[in-house]
Amino acid sequence: MKKIFFLLIVLLIANSSLAAGSSSSDDGNKAGLYKSGKKLVYRAKKLEKKGKIEKALKLYSKASDKLLKAYNKDNKNPDILNYLGYSLRKMGDFKKAEIYYLKGLDLDSGHLGINEYLGELYVQTNRIDLAKGRLAILKGCNCEEYDELKELIEKNK
Repeated sequence: MKKIFFLLIVLLIANSSLAAGSSSSDDGNKAGLYKSGKKLVYRAKKLEKKGKIEKALKLYSKASDKLLKAYNKDNKNPDILNYLGYSLRKMGDFKKAEIYYLKGLDLDSGHLGINEYLGELYVQTNRIDLAKGRLAILKGCNCEEYDELKELIEKNK
């Protein structure tokens, strides 16, 4: 009888530790979803630089799915919105990307990444004056976001 009781205890402990491990999976919590989505964006960027556009687009699509789920769990994180907007923009969905960038700026108007990427979206959609507005916000940050957006605007005057 003691052996059966002991065996049941061991099984319960093993089962609860397995359940605890699965609750922190990328699909379960907002931090895991965000990190997973962000990793997919970085992998897609690398593929894009290598000219593997089709594979990159698939990863951007997966990233946007994860980031949208993360946003639905945590709608106060501008970093989620930054990467969500970025992945949507890379897939060519400029309208949705702009919506999420603007939501991110509502949370943090000085967010460097969002200001740069929204400026890039404005350049891509031939709204140079709006891109210059984003650049003005970044001015004085002494950051690569300013330099990269400035260079892009100058190329597209």
